[in-house]
Amino acid sequence: MVDLVKSAGERASRFFGKSGVDWVMLSAALTLGLFGLVTMNSFNGDNYYFVRQIIWICLSVGVFFGASLIDWSFLRRTQALTALYAAMVALLAVLFIAARAVKGAHSWLQFGLVSFEPMDVAKLVLVFVLAKYFSKRHIEIANVRHIIVSGTYALILFVLIALQPNLGAAVVVGCIWLGMVLVSGISKKHLFAIFAIAIVSFALLWNFGFKEYQKERIVSFINPAADVQGSGYNARQSTIAIGSGEVFGKGIGYGTQSKLKFLPEYQTDFIFAAFAEEWGLVGVIIMFSVFGVLIWRIIANARRGATNFEIFAGLGIAVMFMSHFFINAGMNMGLLPVTGITLPFVSYGGSHLATSFLALGILQSYRKSMRAVHKEETKHEFVGI
Repeated sequence: MVDLVKSAGERASRFFGKSGVDWVMLSAALTLGLFGLVTMNSFNGDNYYFVRQIIWICLSVGVFFGASLIDWSFLRRTQALTALYAAMVALLAVLFIAARAVKGAHSWLQFGLVSFEPMDVAKLVLVFVLAKYFSKRHIEIANVRHIIVSGTYALILFVLIALQPNLGAAVVVGCIWLGMVLVSGISKKHLFAIFAIAIVSFALLWNFGFKEYQKERIVSFINPAADVQGSGYNARQSTIAIGSGEVFGKGIGYGTQSKLKFLPEYQTDFIFAAFAEEWGLVGVIIMFSVFGVLIWRIIANARRGATNFEIFAGLGIAVMFMSHFFINAGMNMGLLPVTGITLPFVSYGGSHLATSFLALGILQSYRKSMRAVHKEETKHEFVGI
């Protein structure tokens, strides 16, 4: 009995010690979550989002620690990743039949009182699929075939998500692929070819893919004054909120644009603007700094990965978070078209929070074994997918 207790204590010590939890990474994520909480808080008694977000954060932290205790080395196996990718494609396809429409988009599955957004998990699965693909082939990235094959994996998810329609999430899928291709060392010739394809694809989407309201958002981005009471309303109110925060902000709970409902979706898509109104420029700098610390820890852990797969997976997760963060901040500041996309760890919602903390938990699990992987365990890394 004494030996059992001693053994458990040693395992706990390893888990929470230097080789255990990356407290800096976890603290940065929780700090971002705290920023979201105080922005959702209201002094007028309407704290629906605030209370529910506390529950989601607690559950998501549980997901983080649970994921950190699992051995995720099975993700290096082709069969496991193929099954996961196929399941996500099938689930995204089912959305067109079984999903309830939320603001015109068929993105959510309803399970009783709980709603689930499969595209959050799909983006994470894509990261691991591309990590598997590039873990062997990054030295051959000059071969255009690898650009096409890896792009096909992303394109399938991109199309299924864009057709929901959810342009913001689809753009993140494209950013994940592009970021991981760049990390792999793409040639300038192929990079220019990608941009040319992107331009052609945009033209095709404009004529055959975009809904009318999506076109209006892009037009209002190019010319914000074209329809400030219609398609340009959200962007206009967002920039007003950010500008009114000035240097030090109006104070926590005193953001008039959000609390008086001038700023739509202040708890999700436009939470950055609501935060900036209450915290001002100083608060925005603090938020960017905390997010920078989070990305620094993710990349630092990725670089120490036991195999190429862990390295690429960590870098892919960093790209995923950065895409979300900068697209959301950009649309809030009027630098990008308005798209429905969350601010990582800050926006309200359980689906994206649980997935984000799951990603960190997987990285945490890799961190514990980064120096203990035997060569024979990495042989699956070089099996094609």
